[in-house]
Amino acid sequence: MTEVAASDQLLVVIDPVARRTDGESVRIAKDVLSAGAATKVCLPDGPEEFARALTRRGSRRPVVVGDDRALLRAVSLLHRQRELAACALSLVPVGGVLSLARSLGVPTGAVAAARAVLDGAERRLDLLVDDSDGVVLRALRIPSAPSPAAPAAASANPWLRTCQTLVRTLAARPARLASVPGPGPARLRVEVDGVLVVDLDQPVAGVSVAPGVSGAADVEVRPVSVGAEAAPLRVVGRRVTVSGADFRYRADAVVGGPVRTRTWTVREGAWGLTLPAG
Repeated sequence: MTEVAASDQLLVVIDPVARRTDGESVRIAKDVLSAGAATKVCLPDGPEEFARALTRRGSRRPVVVGDDRALLRAVSLLHRQRELAACALSLVPVGGVLSLARSLGVPTGAVAAARAVLDGAERRLDLLVDDSDGVVLRALRIPSAPSPAAPAAASANPWLRTCQTLVRTLAARPARLASVPGPGPARLRVEVDGVLVVDLDQPVAGVSVAPGVSGAADVEVRPVSVGAEAAPLRVVGRRVTVSGADFRYRADAVVGGPVRTRTWTVREGAWGLTLPAG
């Protein structure tokens, strides 16, 4: 019998949301991966079992089948365990929230993504780590925008659909639906590498931070002006500190806060993701 190398052994962790929202894509991904490598499949029922499966992966290469939140959960766990440096993650995106996966260059089709897991190459990526040990893979926005509509998983549940329909039927129809207001101007103090970019006396429409290249972050501050539109302030640096009145922030797909101050630091090449070769 031919011995399978450790690097060819996969631990396929299938997020429960992926199983509920798109079981067919999950089945296809599992079949492609199993045909190309020795696989152990885990079907966790919740975050605790998800974490336990990753922790007990041994020498197997972890493959997450799920959406952006599942990827964030895996990276956060491995970061807290200080195992990101020695572990390359792979992702097969399945679910309703896949914008992060797309921005990272992961194919969103089940077959293409599974083939990339088998034939792709590891790419080391920068990571933003905050002073509470939280991580940002791709995009940080301050203040946080309103939460998006509920994912398709909720509407896919027949029982939940029935209850929602009943509630809508019994509720009085309003004369006009009020739109959800966006966040107003914020007063924030923003420092990059110890240099003041904007202070509390200058209202801002928002601040965005994203890992750039070579261990630096791209920072954009959008001031609020009276009359002519103010040009965004763009700065590059390794350490970003934001402070002010209680504010929330969106780190990829997760909302954090409220906090009065938070510092994010770039960790160059801190995590690895398997992407299509070439």
